[in-house]
Amino acid sequence: MTAKQNTDLGRDSVGKLLFKLAVPAIAAQIINMLYNIVDRMYIGHIPDIGPAALTGVGVTFPIIMIIAAFSSLIGMGGAPRASICMGRQDNDGAEHILGNCFTVLLGISVVLTAVFLIFGKPLLMMFGASESTLPYASAYMNIYVCGTIFVQLALGLNAFISSQGFATTSMMTVVIGAVINIVLDPIFIFVFGMGVQGAALATILSQAVSSIWVLWFLFGKKTKLRIQKKYMIPRKHIILPVLALGVSPFIMQSTESLVNITLNASLQTYGGDIAVGAMAILASMMQVVLLPLMGLTQGAQPIIGYNYGAGQPGRVKKAFKLLLISSLCFTGILWAVAMVFPELFILIFTEDASLTSYTIWAIRIYLGASFILGAQVACQQTFIAVGQAKSSLFLALLRKIVLLIPLIFILPCFLSDKVFAVFLAEPIADIIATAATCILFGLQFKRILKGCAEKEAALPSN
Repeated sequence: MTAKQNTDLGRDSVGKLLFKLAVPAIAAQIINMLYNIVDRMYIGHIPDIGPAALTGVGVTFPIIMIIAAFSSLIGMGGAPRASICMGRQDNDGAEHILGNCFTVLLGISVVLTAVFLIFGKPLLMMFGASESTLPYASAYMNIYVCGTIFVQLALGLNAFISSQGFATTSMMTVVIGAVINIVLDPIFIFVFGMGVQGAALATILSQAVSSIWVLWFLFGKKTKLRIQKKYMIPRKHIILPVLALGVSPFIMQSTESLVNITLNASLQTYGGDIAVGAMAILASMMQVVLLPLMGLTQGAQPIIGYNYGAGQPGRVKKAFKLLLISSLCFTGILWAVAMVFPELFILIFTEDASLTSYTIWAIRIYLGASFILGAQVACQQTFIAVGQAKSSLFLALLRKIVLLIPLIFILPCFLSDKVFAVFLAEPIADIIATAATCILFGLQFKRILKGCAEKEAALPSN
């Protein structure tokens, strides 16, 4: 079936479209979340070495996030622009963007693999590894980075599948890899006795299968946008706008890595390995909040981007309102669960009594304001969907670079409990950044809708 037959982004009911596109995208992100945390679930239960191995693998989280961030730089920068082109009935332009992005993703993979293999150990020490956890961190990282090309292609190109309205196919990209990873993890870790190396190997093999699935679809006949050889040579006028739009989601993810590095280093100084181990679990908990939320916004982005390009401001406004309400409901429910029953999540990763007790205390601080993140993400991702690169970039920088990282260093200077101060930086940054995001969005959204209406007036009548 073609995307037109499958989903009409310009005519179908906005509510039905959001449900149709968001449910598979959310499911994909939930499965992707399992993809990311299932290694830690198994590693934390390895006899004798579980807590130390879990802490070591947690230290590799910044590297994993940096690799994923580069896939977002290209995928989340290119796919919304392709959606806007499709809304203007310019499929050749959309395919040109796709072909250029494919080539750039390949180039990025080579560079990242070389950098992390050469400088991996010094980086891990900088990220908070200790002498006792470095062997586990290094063993995991050395294997994981060899699969960088699979991560780039699977994540970066999958955005172009969902941008066409093929939400189920996009979901299957993640489902296939996650199922393979979940099956292979216990086999490699426990049956073959490979430990953290087995977890990393299972992950890159599953990512390889996911990338093959994506390429099979985008080179095939069922897709509306196809990777074509004639469009693979990178062109400045194609790539620069992609990078300008993609830099916001890139910063969102890469600064998550930088934040994790800063947190690990500060917590190692003030609280030692147990604080860093708690942070490994908290990072996974934050993924439970953010990844499904990103799936929801991914379902809304093709609707918003297509109708913005097609000059239909009413549908853009309605899609945003539904996105905002849904996002706030989602983060509100997860916040309530985290505050009331934090141990339900922690026990997935560890049965160590001291680490469990420590992390319960930390979760209630670190995620204290997470219920408002739905508003921030909905507004920021809508800016991306309509091609507002500068506003989205500013908001991406605000929460983490301008607010959170400085607060991690500043608050311990004023509070006697240094570890509490480090964890407190997150909710304070969330509150300030969300307020600023909502104000900026409120000021600019009317102008965006007005520009969309002008496009509608300029379009020829059918």
